[in-house]
Amino acid sequence: MDQKAVLSLFDRQMRRDARPDAPGARVERVGNVVRQAGPGDGWNGVLWSDLDADSADAAIAGQAAFFRHLNVEAEWKAYGHDLPGDLGARLLAAGFVAEETETLLVAETARLALDVVPPEGIELLPVTEEAHVELVERVHARAFDGGRSPIGHQVRQQLAHDPGTVPAVVALHGAEPVSAARLELHEGTDFASLWGGGTVPEWRGRGVYRALVAFRARIATERGFAYVQVDATSYSRPILERLGFVALGTTTPYVLAPRIQDA
Repeated sequence: MDQKAVLSLFDRQMRRDARPDAPGARVERVGNVVRQAGPGDGWNGVLWSDLDADSADAAIAGQAAFFRHLNVEAEWKAYGHDLPGDLGARLLAAGFVAEETETLLVAETARLALDVVPPEGIELLPVTEEAHVELVERVHARAFDGGRSPIGHQVRQQLAHDPGTVPAVVALHGAEPVSAARLELHEGTDFASLWGGGTVPEWRGRGVYRALVAFRARIATERGFAYVQVDATSYSRPILERLGFVALGTTTPYVLAPRIQDA
């Protein structure tokens, strides 16, 4: 893989020229910043920027004012190669809060190991209806200690927008859901992306996550996507690298809270 060329392609297709990720969302370019404003519980934030030391602070202040006016939570998705080099510090100074840094991993679908067999007793179920979405939500409630997960909302949106796709897959042990993960196929680009992998504690480290990655990557391959991309945690990165993913950099979400409502 020509890592520099693939990273440039990712920046252009998935960030600078990004399309709205949900019905009713809009992507706008304001100067050298590309942002999305989503409806309802949709995602709001900055996808791409091309700034320097002289322009960064004004651009950050402008985006913060825009999202505060909408009174929504917003995320500035910063990458390790974004300029200026102190972009993260400038975002913090403007009131954004940094979340965990993840690794941007990309694999060529033609080179991925796709013949991964699920552990014995595990069935992989494509998510195609509401009952399946509820299974995914049950997994995430346990996998993330009952914390709020947006995966149900995201999968329902994908099903409504394009019912012919498989937006997620859930792993079942008998009738019990034990792992689940989401897939996005970015039409008009060379990339599919993997999101929201979660496994209940007693099934971690037993190969279920690997099987979910391979299952989704096969769908991307069949649909003609050249690359699969993941924002990987320190837990999932070694598993993905063993499957053939390559690290192209890092990404850090900087989150801006909505305005506090008057009492």
